[in-house]
Order: sequence, then structure tokens, then C-alpha cells
Amino acid sequence: MSAILHLAIPAGDLSRTVKFYTDVLGCALGNGEEGRWVDVNFWGNELTLHQSKEQLPTVRHDVDMGAVLVPHFGIHLTQDDFDAVKHRIALAGLDYIDAPYRRFKGDKYEQETFFIADPNNNVLEIKCMVNPQLLFPEV
Repeated sequence: MSAILHLAIPAGDLSRTVKFYTDVLGCALGNGEEGRWVDVNFWGNELTLHQSKEQLPTVRHDVDMGAVLVPHFGIHLTQDDFDAVKHRIALAGLDYIDAPYRRFKGDKYEQETFFIADPNNNVLEIKCMVNPQLLFPEV
């Protein structure tokens, strides 16, 4: 059984959004249909960007660190990959929705996280956990 997640989202202007995922986040492209959709290797997961006119509406939900935008999706990265993505965001001159910060300081679930939007306003949470092996410990 495969453990690869597949997520399909509206991309707005496909070519513009593809540049965000490849140039800023550093993802590679896979299969696609020119001008219609393309698969992105989202750190081993299949993210499919669909050419669209619509954007998903977002609202803020209260959690321990404040109000986060929902819906959102994201990825858990190693510290090196996390730092590389932050560096590429800075080089691209993009603004964070919620700048990098630490959650659960001193706790076994301590993590650094930030929120950013792609060109079609799809919200992404990128995080790096201090103890990633504890995310889903075996029962």
C-alpha cells in the first residue's frame, strides 16, 4: 500500500503558480496536460495544480498560537530543507502570511512553522519538528 498523499487544488494562472512551486519551493514537476493541470513532487507527495479561475475562501480558526487560516495544507521538512525554503522565499521577496515562529517550546512536539500563500492564494503551512519521529508514534 502506498503512503503518498494526492491533493488537487485550483492554481489560477497555472504557469505563474508552477513557478512558485518550482522556483520558490524547489519542487519538481511530473505528468501534466499543457495549460490544464500539472503534477508537482511536493516532497514525495503528488500535488496536482489545475488551471482555474476560482480561489478557495479562507477563514481564521483559533488554535494555541493564535488564529490560523483554514483551509491550508503543508509539509513537515528536515531542518536543512526547511531553512532552504525560507532562504528561497527571502530571495523571491515574498511575504509570509504568518512569519516563522516556534510552537510548543520545550515540549516533545516543539516545531518551527510558517504560513505562506501560493499565487492563487492557496495557503501552505511549512514546518520542521524537533522530534519528527513523535508525530505519529506507534501504538
